[in-house]
Amino acid sequence: MGRTVTVATCALNQWALDFDGNLARIFKSKGAARLLGYGCSDHYYESDTLLHSFEVLAKLLESPATQDIICDVGMPVMCRNVRYNCRVIFLNKKILLIRPKMILANAGNYRELRWFTPWSRARRVEEYFLPRMIQEVTGQETVPFGDAVLATKDTCLGSEICEELWAPNSPHIEMGLDGVEIFTNSSGSHHVLRKAHTRVDLVNSATAKNGGIYILANQKGCDGDRLYYDGCAMISMNGDTIAQGSQFSLNDVEVLVATLDLEDVRSYRAEISSRNLVASKVNSYPRIKVNFALSCSDDVCVSTCEPIKWRYYSPEEEISLGPACWLWDYLRRSNQAGFLLPLSGGIDSSATACIVYSMCRQVCLAVKNGRVLADVRRIVYDETYTPTDSRELCGRIFTTCYMASKNSSQDTYNRAKLLAEQIGSYHVNLNIDVAVKAIVGIFRAVMGRSPQFRVYGGSSRENLALQNVQARIRMVLAYLFAQLSHWARGMPGGLLVLGSANVDESLRGYLTKYDCSSADINPIGGISKTDLRCFIQYCMENFQLTALGSIMSAPPTAELEPLADGQVSQTDEEDMGMTYTELSVYGKLRKITKTGPYSMFCKLINMWKEIFTPREVASKVKHFFRMYSVNRHKMTTLTPAYHAENYSPEDNRFDLRPFLYNTAWTWQFRESSGSHSYDLLGF
Repeated sequence: MGRTVTVATCALNQWALDFDGNLARIFKSKGAARLLGYGCSDHYYESDTLLHSFEVLAKLLESPATQDIICDVGMPVMCRNVRYNCRVIFLNKKILLIRPKMILANAGNYRELRWFTPWSRARRVEEYFLPRMIQEVTGQETVPFGDAVLATKDTCLGSEICEELWAPNSPHIEMGLDGVEIFTNSSGSHHVLRKAHTRVDLVNSATAKNGGIYILANQKGCDGDRLYYDGCAMISMNGDTIAQGSQFSLNDVEVLVATLDLEDVRSYRAEISSRNLVASKVNSYPRIKVNFALSCSDDVCVSTCEPIKWRYYSPEEEISLGPACWLWDYLRRSNQAGFLLPLSGGIDSSATACIVYSMCRQVCLAVKNGRVLADVRRIVYDETYTPTDSRELCGRIFTTCYMASKNSSQDTYNRAKLLAEQIGSYHVNLNIDVAVKAIVGIFRAVMGRSPQFRVYGGSSRENLALQNVQARIRMVLAYLFAQLSHWARGMPGGLLVLGSANVDESLRGYLTKYDCSSADINPIGGISKTDLRCFIQYCMENFQLTALGSIMSAPPTAELEPLADGQVSQTDEEDMGMTYTELSVYGKLRKITKTGPYSMFCKLINMWKEIFTPREVASKVKHFFRMYSVNRHKMTTLTPAYHAENYSPEDNRFDLRPFLYNTAWTWQFRESSGSHSYDLLGF
């Protein structure tokens, strides 16, 4: 009697609508995958997307590479004029089942209900009439469509899809009670700092309570937007991890294989009496009979896999690897020749530079392991080039630029220069004073008045305008140098401009609209200042970048106001009226805990009772909400940033709120509770 089965899962770096590339990666994996990539968004509305999906499916069905393997691929399918997100499961040129998704992801970054309808008929199937192009390949006119499981000669298989694993009523619960022994799940779960353990725990707990084998496939890479899908394909049995895929990798295709004993599942379940009592009363699933066995009749001597311990990354390692992989995908898929970064010598731009350097390190390692060389040669326009040193590669594809003004200090100049030398970037120093003088001169010629900084007697409005002119000129120069610096050096190609505003500054609006925060992409836009400081420390210790020591110890400053005796007179936290630590707290309460001004005040008077009086807390809450709401309009033009925090204020699809507020918040600040009135306006 056969008892051992060999199962496989994969993590593929699919790209939205890249049908040719996605098909090639599926062929290479021979596993579970998505035909389209994940982030097709409103392209799902297009009939072309459905057509091309079926064309790719036909190629897969015909291919010798998919024979004698039960394959599971994802694609949109329209049934009775309703569009569903589906898994198509097939074997030897025959479609066994089209399984529509029953629980859709519709929170945070996901809007599946915009494009798809959930299948609402549990344990029901109907006939689906196949398109003629598929009929010609399979010889089938109709196939089962709906909520069913597959019964092979030796076991029973069920399929979950992505969000269904995260739901409180996950299908694997009822499937397992009905005798399904192997569960598959093809997921599009994106990276967030400190999230990996949640996904792993969900999979392992699914098999711990009910027994069984769970096979998770997950997208990897930049699919074409702000998210980075972080792989972590895994195989779990009876509550233990059996195989772990990489979380961050430049490898487009990763396949995990494990050989397991079905009798281990059966004996595990047999002694859980509470499970068996419930299982005896469960409603049965429709079973699609499959004339195929996963096991061999003579497999007594076949060795099986043992449990392993999952290896988690620290947040600093995640920052080093995740955004770097995202940058690499963006670079190679945008057909650009590298990056340009305005490097100020502060923590944020230095952290961005370190992420690019980490990317170069990973690229060199991947080349050493026989991968990504073709992409590297295409990016540098050299078919003979083979990178072996990350600093040398950095010099080819990464340009840093220190844009000084009369308000810049010698300290930041030195820090930027030394860091550029240590990572190997091509570094440019320039001075923007001539351009600033010209812009202000135009205003003076037209209006007849010349604005002054506050220290020279100017008003707050004049002071802010003069700071903004400097910041916006830096943005214009960044794009000029990105387009032409390679041309001036006799090299082909243009550069992508990198932004370096962190998530806390975006939340507070502590940035100039259309300044250097305006760029093509921003690898740190979803990362807090606190985490970036820890990341800088990590780079000092692991990349031997000693220049980061002085950057860590210096107070964050924009250097947009005049120096005092050659020293910086302006600091970020003083300008903002709050610390970066406080900003992170405000951000998490506002977005994750979902508090308005009054609820935030109620929580903070307890959280901060040892350090601030209720009056001081009220003042801080009012100041945050005023500054947040005054500056919310800046989020509409925020540079696309790597999504790494669940309190991101990104306006595109994650944090949907007005950008024109009544910034007085009169009712909210006046709110009271019971007999204890806390009038925030009074405070």
